[in-house]
Amino acid sequence: QVHLVESGGGSVQSGGSLRLSCAVSGSTTTLVSMAWFRQEIGKEREGVAAIVGDDRTTYAESVKGRFTISQDKHKITSYLEMNDLTPNDTAVYYCAADPFMRSWSLALKTNGYLFWGQGTAVTVSS
Repeated sequence: QVHLVESGGGSVQSGGSLRLSCAVSGSTTTLVSMAWFRQEIGKEREGVAAIVGDDRTTYAESVKGRFTISQDKHKITSYLEMNDLTPNDTAVYYCAADPFMRSWSLALKTNGYLFWGQGTAVTVSS
């Protein structure tokens, strides 16, 4: 079993920055894809950023140019650098990973990922 634990969430003012981390532990299964999702209260979980394979990245339109996803060489930790935050970015952010998924069409879809973290809350005030 693979365990994902997010950290780095918190409260920040509009225009500020946060860096989220996702630590992978448990099974030595090689993870092919890793992603970040977010969910606002009362809304569906949406894909924010993903790395498919070793280096192909994709982003939701709403965060392009502001958010950057990265991972360490061994895919033990994933990061989401978030800049120029706005109140619309307020949500619980979830890390996700999958040992098989290489489909570009599933990169920002919840059904593309087998393993999920518990989430870390981000609050952006105006």
